Amino acid sequence: MIVDQYFSEPNGHVCFTREQGSNFAKHMAGDFNPLHDADARRFCIPGDLLFSVVLAKYGVSQHMEFDFSGMVLEGVELVLPEPSEELKIQDTEKRDYLQVRRGGDLSRDETLLQSLTQKYVEFSGKSFPHILVPLLAEKNVMINAARPMVMYVSMSIDLDTLDIENPSLCSDYSKIEISGRRGSVELGFNFLERDRIIGRGKKCMILSGLREYDKAVMDAAIVDYNTIKEAFASR
Repeated sequence: MIVDQYFSEPNGHVCFTREQGSNFAKHMAGDFNPLHDADARRFCIPGDLLFSVVLAKYGVSQHMEFDFSGMVLEGVELVLPEPSEELKIQDTEKRDYLQVRRGGDLSRDETLLQSLTQKYVEFSGKSFPHILVPLLAEKNVMINAARPMVMYVSMSIDLDTLDIENPSLCSDYSKIEISGRRGSVELGFNFLERDRIIGRGKKCMILSGLREYDKAVMDAAIVDYNTIKEAFASR
């Protein structure tokens, strides 16, 4: 599978290194969130990598809900339960990290799994700056450019059919709620096959450390982000 290089399975458990998590974020998702830099002090494994591993191990269902309840760090060994409609992903110490609810038809078609995984993580990785910055500007707040804290909370997928081969994703809506120095963001998206909507989904995130919007600071942060991204692409 397309994600096999980004995790290992010591003792039959799923485990990640910093390099695997960081490479997934940058190579597959085009996501340069500093939390996913291999040398970041507060490093964590990308939520989209956990999503991708679940699809690789359990297949794709018409209806899927993912609730993230803990940050997966380097070396944490995740125990994958037997397939069922409700999955609780824990580590060997019984700490919770991810809950998954599944329903409807199930497909393990490798072409569909690889396409859906690739298209979703590419779409998800574009949250910053394309979607988040305009949302924050409307509320006159911004993330801390020096220490951005943008955390995945949940996502869901509803597909009308699994008789698809190469779905694409497009943005449907975006909304944000601010409470003091924290914000919650919901991003809606559609799945398309040959320009026809065949499914819907949403992704929810929490932002912390918000402060008053400063256009000059935010513009500089976007330039820095794009410079790092372009330098990585040209290596």
